[in-house]
Amino acid sequence: MLKGKSALVTGASRGIGRAIALELAKNGVNLVINYAGNEAKAQAVVEEAEQLGVKAFKVQADVANETEVKAMIKEAISQFGSLDILVNNAGVTRDNLLMRMKEEEFDQVINTNLKGAFVCTKAVTRQMMKQKAGRIINVASIVGVSGNPGQANYVAAKAGVIGLTKSTAKELASRNILVNAVAPGFISTDMTDALNEEQRERTLAMIPLAKLGAPEDVAKVVRFLASEDANYITGQTIHIDGGMVM
Repeated sequence: MLKGKSALVTGASRGIGRAIALELAKNGVNLVINYAGNEAKAQAVVEEAEQLGVKAFKVQADVANETEVKAMIKEAISQFGSLDILVNNAGVTRDNLLMRMKEEEFDQVINTNLKGAFVCTKAVTRQMMKQKAGRIINVASIVGVSGNPGQANYVAAKAGVIGLTKSTAKELASRNILVNAVAPGFISTDMTDALNEEQRERTLAMIPLAKLGAPEDVAKVVRFLASEDANYITGQTIHIDGGMVM
């Protein structure tokens, strides 16, 4: 169903982005692996994807830099002839209580997590309009719905991503470009690995399924949204959080 399609996954060198890239590769999707700083990990994802039988290459680019993003999109189209799927996953955290949060900490998170999604979406839209088809999947967060102390910057960015998803879905629906978001809860990644035992127990107490999610749990929903099985879904945000926010 997805075989032969091409996708750009931002922030794909590790964690949820890596899992999404490999899930798409398992389904025959050629890949652009975007990364910010860790070239070795990005190369490892490229090699894992190639072992699954697809074409893949990596591009270092700041998703909030329009010039770098345009060059990345141009290279993707040059190599694959099309760009069918965009997954806006790149994100950073700079957690701090509001009263202690520095302006640059706020700006860094908004730039990468929200402006980055805007810049990449805008950059792929022209190509997808020419193709008269496309799928854009934004990785938001459940805290963008619920709020979270100590994360005013991150929550604002992720809530913005959900709003961006709805607006672009309405703008692009007539061009057969479907835009949706996923909102992961607590997923087992480098960030949750940093939780101490007390924080971990407190977190699990908030989750009806009483366990953390795996990056693959998010990746499978992204693969569904990229597939023809989701042909009548746009502008939606799917919670992947073990029932934490209903």
